[in-house]
Amino acid sequence: MGRLTDLLQLAQERGQELGLPYAGALTPQEAYEVWQLAPGAKLVDVRTHAEWDWVGRIPGAIEIEWMSYPDGIANAYFLTELKQQVDREALLMFICRSGVRSHHAAALAREATQRECYNVLEGFEGDLDANGQRGKIGGWRLAGLPWHN
Repeated sequence: MGRLTDLLQLAQERGQELGLPYAGALTPQEAYEVWQLAPGAKLVDVRTHAEWDWVGRIPGAIEIEWMSYPDGIANAYFLTELKQQVDREALLMFICRSGVRSHHAAALAREATQRECYNVLEGFEGDLDANGQRGKIGGWRLAGLPWHN
């Protein structure tokens, strides 16, 4: 349990430094380790159906859209879907393309339903490079963590 405790403490310290309204923030590698080490932990992928289909999926992640594509309308049933798919006591980690939507999802889930919520920094595709492209700077996929088309 030492490694899990260390990872969560680091994430919580980051969260305090950033003033996050939820437990903390994890890098993709840290999130993957927590997912493996914490019994019942869930990774919630809040990207759109189009992103899952065109960019890739994370095996075992719970998929709940935060916003729909292409209209960008917020998912009015997000919390309902989350409550149906995860235990109230579960440690939750939220991921999206870059970490922005997942930040909002973690904040809402923490406020409304969960005790321990984390955001995955960098998201699935990472930050923008000098050419405005994703996938070359950070992110779940670039870290070599499990995913598939």
